[in-house]
Amino acid sequence: MIDFSLSNKQIEIQEKYRDFADRLIRPNRMKYDESCEFPWDIVKEAYKEGLMNGPVPVQWGGNGYGIFESAITSEELGAACVGIGICIDANTLALTPLLLSGTEDQQKKYFGLIKEQQAVAAYCLTEPNAGSDVAGIKSTAILKGDKYILNGHKRFITNGEVAAFHTVFALTNPEKGARSLTPFIVPTDLPGVEIVSKMKKMGQNASVQNEIKYNDVEIPVENRLGKEGRGFLVAMQTFNRTRTGVAALSLGAAREAYEISRDWTKDRIQFGKPIAANQAVAFMLADMATEIEAARMLTWRAAWAYDTNQKDIAVLSAMSKLYASDVAMKVATNAVQAMGGDGYSKDYPVEKIMRDVKLCQIYEGTNQVQRVVISKGILK
Repeated sequence: MIDFSLSNKQIEIQEKYRDFADRLIRPNRMKYDESCEFPWDIVKEAYKEGLMNGPVPVQWGGNGYGIFESAITSEELGAACVGIGICIDANTLALTPLLLSGTEDQQKKYFGLIKEQQAVAAYCLTEPNAGSDVAGIKSTAILKGDKYILNGHKRFITNGEVAAFHTVFALTNPEKGARSLTPFIVPTDLPGVEIVSKMKKMGQNASVQNEIKYNDVEIPVENRLGKEGRGFLVAMQTFNRTRTGVAALSLGAAREAYEISRDWTKDRIQFGKPIAANQAVAFMLADMATEIEAARMLTWRAAWAYDTNQKDIAVLSAMSKLYASDVAMKVATNAVQAMGGDGYSKDYPVEKIMRDVKLCQIYEGTNQVQRVVISKGILK
C-alpha cells in the first residue's frame, strides 16, 4: 500500500524549517526585496541552527538528507521567501558536483571550508552564449604543468560575488568541445577572478546573480573534480538532484500566495458578503488548491524516485520543476487578481511572490527546455 504521510522524523524536519522561516525569513523578506542585499545574517543563523547544506553527508557537516527531505525543507523556505530560500538552496547546487565527483580529500577540504567559514559557493555553468545549450560552453581550462589555466566568461551566476569558491565548468580541450567539459573548484580569492557586474532583476532580490570573468586563473590539478571530459554528465546528474528543489521552492511560494489570498477574500466584504462567497472567486481558489496539491504529489514522486534510484529520474525531476513552477506563476497571478488593488500593492506579499516565481520558470533550465528533456525521455 502506498503511504502519503510523512514520518515523525520528516515532520520534525518540516517543523524545524517552518519555525526558522516564521522567525527569520517572513519578517525580513520585504526588507531584502527592497535592499537587494544578500541576507548574510539569515544564512549565518541557518548555519548556527543546522539548516544549511541539508543533503551534504553528516561527516562533512551536513544533515545527510535525501532529496525527499530536501524537498520538504525547500517548500518551507519557498513559502517564506523564494529569494532568501535560493540563497540557502543554491549552496546545495554548487556543492553537488563535489558530492558526485569529488575525492574524499576534496570533499573533506571543501565541505570543511564551507562549514568552518559558514560560507556559500556558486555553480558556474551558464555563459553569455551557452545557457540551456551546455554544449555551447567556450570557457577553457588548459593544463600547463601541474596547473590548469582558466579563461572564460560566466553569466547569471547565483551567489557569485559572495561565494568562497566557484564550481566552474570549462573545456580542457576546445577541439573536443563538450566532450572535454570538466568541473573545477575555483577559490574566489585567486588572481584573475573578476566579478564584472551584478544583475538587476524583477524579483528574488535577496539573491545575487553575477557576471564573472576568469582571466588566466591558475587552478591546481587537485582542484579538478573527476576525470577530464565528464563535466556534461556531472552537470546533468546535478540537475537531476536539484530541479526537484526548484519545484519545492515554487510549491512553497504557491502555497503562500494561495493562503494569503484565500484568507483575504474570506474577510473582504462586498455587496454584503465575503467576496470568496462569489462563485468566480471560489472557483479560482478551488483551482489553486487543486493544482498546488497536484504539484506537491509530483514533486514528492520525483524526489522519491531519486532517493530510490528509479530509472526515470531525469524525466520526473524535469516534470516536477516544469509543473510546480508553472503552477506557482498561475497561482501567484490569480492571487494578485483575487485581491485586486491590495494584491497589486506592496502592503501584501503576493505581488512579490508573483515577481519571484517568474524566475523559477527560467533558472536551472527554462520550462521550454524541461519539455525537451521530458519529450526525449518519453519518446526513447
